[in-house]
Amino acid sequence: MRRERALFLLLLLLLLLHHICASKAHKKHRCFPSSCGKITNISYPFRLNGDPEKCGEERYELGCENNVTLLYMNSEEFHVEAINYKNYTVRVVDPALQLHNCSSHPLRSLSRSNFSDSYTYTYSLDPYQAGLSSYENRESLIFEHIVFLSCNHSVRENGKYLKTEECVKWDSKGYAYAVVGDLKAEDLEVGCDIKLVVPTSLRTFNNHSYTSMHNSLAYGFEISWIKLACQNCPLRFCYFDSASQKLGCRPWLLWIILAEVVGISFYTSLACSLAWAYKILFGLPFLIVIFICKWRKRHASTYANIENYLEQNHLAPIRYSYKEIKKMTGGFKEKLGEGGFGFVFKAKLRSGPFVAIKMLGKSKGNGQDFINEVATIGRIHHQNVVQLIGFCASGSKRALVYEFMSNGSLDKLIFSRAGSIDLSYKKIHNISIGVARGIAYLHHGCEMQILHFDIKPHNILLDENFIPKVSDFGLAKLYPIDSSIVTMTTTRGTIGYMAPELFYNNVGGISHKADVYSFGMLLMEMASKRNNLNPHVEYSSQLYFPLWIYNHIREEEDIDIKDLTKEEKIIAKKLIIVALWCIQLKPNDRPSMNKVVEMLEGGVEDLEIPPKPTLFPDETSLEDQTTSSI
Repeated sequence: MRRERALFLLLLLLLLLHHICASKAHKKHRCFPSSCGKITNISYPFRLNGDPEKCGEERYELGCENNVTLLYMNSEEFHVEAINYKNYTVRVVDPALQLHNCSSHPLRSLSRSNFSDSYTYTYSLDPYQAGLSSYENRESLIFEHIVFLSCNHSVRENGKYLKTEECVKWDSKGYAYAVVGDLKAEDLEVGCDIKLVVPTSLRTFNNHSYTSMHNSLAYGFEISWIKLACQNCPLRFCYFDSASQKLGCRPWLLWIILAEVVGISFYTSLACSLAWAYKILFGLPFLIVIFICKWRKRHASTYANIENYLEQNHLAPIRYSYKEIKKMTGGFKEKLGEGGFGFVFKAKLRSGPFVAIKMLGKSKGNGQDFINEVATIGRIHHQNVVQLIGFCASGSKRALVYEFMSNGSLDKLIFSRAGSIDLSYKKIHNISIGVARGIAYLHHGCEMQILHFDIKPHNILLDENFIPKVSDFGLAKLYPIDSSIVTMTTTRGTIGYMAPELFYNNVGGISHKADVYSFGMLLMEMASKRNNLNPHVEYSSQLYFPLWIYNHIREEEDIDIKDLTKEEKIIAKKLIIVALWCIQLKPNDRPSMNKVVEMLEGGVEDLEIPPKPTLFPDETSLEDQTTSSI
């Protein structure tokens, strides 16, 4: 009997410890909400990158880039569309999906199988689940699948198969279909392959219309953080009542266990009671130890990967300790900017010059983003490529020390507001040549070919003399100089600047021409001092700027951009013609960066008008696509 009482007291002690931990977690609620773009009131358990450490949970940290809230899951980025704190769900969408472009589709499959612990009650280190624990049926799923298939023959007798060839086609010789819901083995037609599995939480759509189906995909899908909320229940025995939209605890499960332990159950023997107690007392700590070991092992492998690289490569940049980094930044006092990578702080070297220190956040790909930057810019020196002065790799702390660029990033200048620095077209022309020279050096001037894969205004920095420097090599890849076509396992870049071949494999192979395309989109924005895709224009024909301006260039009309002088119009026209060559659909139709430099340095009279740009394979023009979507 003494032993039973001891077990009873130990269980009560567990409950007390749980109450203490829950109280500590509750303190994290006491923070002011954050916001990013359309997502406001970002509060517990979420935290925005840069919020104080006491706010939110680290596993639920969100990013903010270009006024878009980002959620990181399975080493990938998703755009946050909404957060519902009442039913513990967050709705996200793949960045590649565009609402009014049915040709767009996610770049990777995602299904309930990616959430391995979705159907269990045990607390897991995985932050999100595919469903809500339900009192009635153990699991209430909050999204369903749309399956894309490619078939070598026409499927006519299976009503579940919907043709998608007008929008999405996987093979020029094959047939493309989509199926709503889970695809059973008997539904998979012979000669058909599954190309993509995509989740959606908008179920009220027309199964016989792919446009309606695509809209549901662009709506996104919901995932749940229900298990984190369950930690406020005794031993995390909880459920979500879908009728009342409230979380409920199951204390009766605990009392059954207690009853079993003290031996008053009429249905189980004392041996079973002790077995239950043994599971509770020793099973949970054992699981916790396993989770901690796995977490440490995963992070240790990241640090080991970085350390091994640093040992095997004798690098010119200086290696700093984290203590030195903290001292140089004055305790991280002056923040210059932030993004999905982390934060940039102004710092000062002991020798006097100012520097910019980028503190990297959570490492992606086993520390590969850090290694990419050190491996690329750590070995090159060029007037138009930002110089890496040093780095820090100390446990989980990783930092990159760059030369200080007093005029910041290009996007803040070309998209200037009232009171900001207004760049003249002569300066814009000089900046465009500098950027082109920097990219050309990466492609053709090094012992290895460096593909940047993220050329955009945010990654072009300007020094005190407005000399541009290409920066942010987190997505860069190195290839032999004679490699014309490269292989990639994941898509890289930023939507709006990514080359079509990164989405569609039937326009050409991936090569240095992907950077040429991104530069073309950047150049178009520099010439127009506005975003290429602007939904707030007065006329729908101006929605996509490259098409609108192409018609003016082709008809030799004046370029209607603000109040330009005759000389400025000539510069703008040259920039636009070069940009139109760079954004040709097929990589082979685009010039090399060396040729781009030559075109920018030459006269506008020497430039030919390129073919009209298109964005989608098998589309006559983007203009038709844009008009139909409007």
